[in-house]
Amino acid sequence: MSLHIAIDDKAPVAKSVLMPGDPLRAQFIAENYLDSPVRYSEIRNMYGYTGTYKGVPVSVQGSGMGMPSMGIYSWELYNNFDVENIIRVGTAGSFNDKIKVGDIVVSLAASTDSNYQHAFRVPGQYSPSCSYELLRKLQQAGQENSIDFTAGNVVSCDVFYEIGDDWWKQWASMDVLAVEMEAAALYMNAAYAGKNALAIMTISDHFVTGEKATVEQRQKDFTDMMKLALEAAVK
Repeated sequence: MSLHIAIDDKAPVAKSVLMPGDPLRAQFIAENYLDSPVRYSEIRNMYGYTGTYKGVPVSVQGSGMGMPSMGIYSWELYNNFDVENIIRVGTAGSFNDKIKVGDIVVSLAASTDSNYQHAFRVPGQYSPSCSYELLRKLQQAGQENSIDFTAGNVVSCDVFYEIGDDWWKQWASMDVLAVEMEAAALYMNAAYAGKNALAIMTISDHFVTGEKATVEQRQKDFTDMMKLALEAAVK
C-alpha cells in the first residue's frame, strides 16, 4: 500500500524511474521523450508516468522539493513498487569557479546538514553515496552521446534561503562542488532498501560569480541532462 502514489494496472511503475522535483517537469519528460506515456498517479498533483524509451519501460515521478518530500516518494517507489533504479534529475548551485552555469554535475556522494539520517539509527555520521552500477552506465551514456559532466561531492541542504551570505564557502573549502536539496535522502533510502540511486543536476546558478541561467539555457541544458539520464536508465 502506498499513501502518496496511486497505481494504474495499465501502467505499472517501471524498474527504472527518473525523478525531477517538479511534477510538471515529469510531465514534460513523459510527453516529449517517452513513447505511449500513461499517467499512473496524480495524488497531490505529484504526477507519475510510465512509458517506454527505446523500447524499454521507464517511469518518471515527481519528487517535490527537499529531503522530506524526496524521502517519501523514493521510499514508496523502492519499497511499495519494487523499483530498482532511481535517477534524480534536477538543478544545483555551483560552488566551483570551474563548473559553469549549464554544466552537468553528478553526485558521487551527498554531504548534508539534515537530520534525515537519524531515521536509520546510524551510530555516527553516515556518508550516502551513489550507485556505482548507475554511475558506470551514465559514464557510458555520456561518452556515446558526447555529453560531458563533472562528478564529485555535493551538499544536500534543508534550507533554501540561507541568512548568511558566506555559508557556502565552508563547503567549498572541502571540495564540495554544488548545493541541492534531495540527493542525500535519495541515497540513504536506496542504501537501506538495497537499491540503486544516482543524482544528476544541471547548474542553474553560481555562488562564486552570481550568474544565473536564462530561460533558454535551462531549456537546452535540461534537455542534455534528461537525455543522459534516459540513456543510462535503459542500459
